[in-house]
Amino acid sequence: MDRRKFVQGAASLGGLMIVKPETAFSYAANSRVRWGLLGCGRRGTAVATSFAKNAGVEIVALADIFPDQLATAKTHFDSVNASLHLPAIDSKRMFRGYEASKAIAACADVDAVQISTPPFFHVQHLDTVTAAGKHAYCEKPVGVDVPQTRHALEIARRENGKVSMAVGFQIRSAPPFVELVRRIHAGQIGKIAQIAAYYNSPPAVMVDRGSPSSDEYKLRNWLLYRNLSGDILLEQNIHVIDVCNWVMQGHPVSAYAKSSRKVVQNPGNTSDNYEAIFTYPDGVELSFSSTQFNNNHFFDVSERFFGSEGLADAPYSGALQIRGNQPWAWSSSQSAPSGQFAANGSFSDNLAEADAMKDRDFVQSIVSGKHQNQIAAGVESARSCMMARKSAETGRTVTWQELEADNEAYSLGFDLKQFT
Repeated sequence: MDRRKFVQGAASLGGLMIVKPETAFSYAANSRVRWGLLGCGRRGTAVATSFAKNAGVEIVALADIFPDQLATAKTHFDSVNASLHLPAIDSKRMFRGYEASKAIAACADVDAVQISTPPFFHVQHLDTVTAAGKHAYCEKPVGVDVPQTRHALEIARRENGKVSMAVGFQIRSAPPFVELVRRIHAGQIGKIAQIAAYYNSPPAVMVDRGSPSSDEYKLRNWLLYRNLSGDILLEQNIHVIDVCNWVMQGHPVSAYAKSSRKVVQNPGNTSDNYEAIFTYPDGVELSFSSTQFNNNHFFDVSERFFGSEGLADAPYSGALQIRGNQPWAWSSSQSAPSGQFAANGSFSDNLAEADAMKDRDFVQSIVSGKHQNQIAAGVESARSCMMARKSAETGRTVTWQELEADNEAYSLGFDLKQFT
């Protein structure tokens, strides 16, 4: 199966919708969906640019705690808007400081807000944005601790059907992955018996701004700090765990994991490697490994599902296929990984269309009034990772029931009001 055949049949696949331009442009008094970006870093800028170019939104507002990031983002998005024959962003819709989230949420000229702040703030900002009646596209993870995920579920119930709430698991929209999972669910590899997966990447990109001991440095380099990011398993590796939950149509019931910090020398306290065994219902085990320290830009991510009648390979780059009694392959898959890493999360190969498809799906949910609510699924994958993180911290197996009752809450550790 190739891309053209997939897109022709996409209308029959649940959860995947293609936006018709005339539909999108008729929204909001014959205009585009008016988009606000909360968090103007590398990933936030890349995602908002994708929404503008692939889903027809108009970037009308920006918010960030740091003025330099706001200025850089305005220059970038003014250029993006100009290329789409749209006006520059009005300086009145530039919101700075520790209460920028409230300001952009209250802006009457914004229809939807993209939440690309550090993970520690995701649920807080989701609450602020949706309570103001805005649609919300929230980056993963949905919270860095269990209490935050409980809050997220409360928000999901409160706003269900009122606004669209999406979580940034774009792989679920990548055509090769969607078709592979459909075939697995149709029984093409038989009964799943075992899973093996890994996520190997370079270390987090550091921002050389501020003293390493300062709160500013921590906010700018939030990937290095466990309370701000949730650690690498929750912030980055969660994509793999989410794909496994998607295939298994549920979450693991227990996890045993180990993690350590063996190679990285930069400030912070996140791990640079994980080893975990997740157990799903019926005793199906996922063996997962992760590294985040290789400086030669080696990048490789994959899942392999072993079934009674075959196996399925699901790499980011390389041959995405089923081998066994009913062989199948995605025809545009490469035969070998490219080895390239995108620091902003923009990938090619099997994920080449993931962002565009998810962007259009979210915008379609807004313009059609068929609102998305992906918070519960986002919480499920976040808690799956938290369960393994808790195991690594305690040195024992942790069950889903134990994890759900966990009350450990991460704290920020400093006052945001200093960034007025």
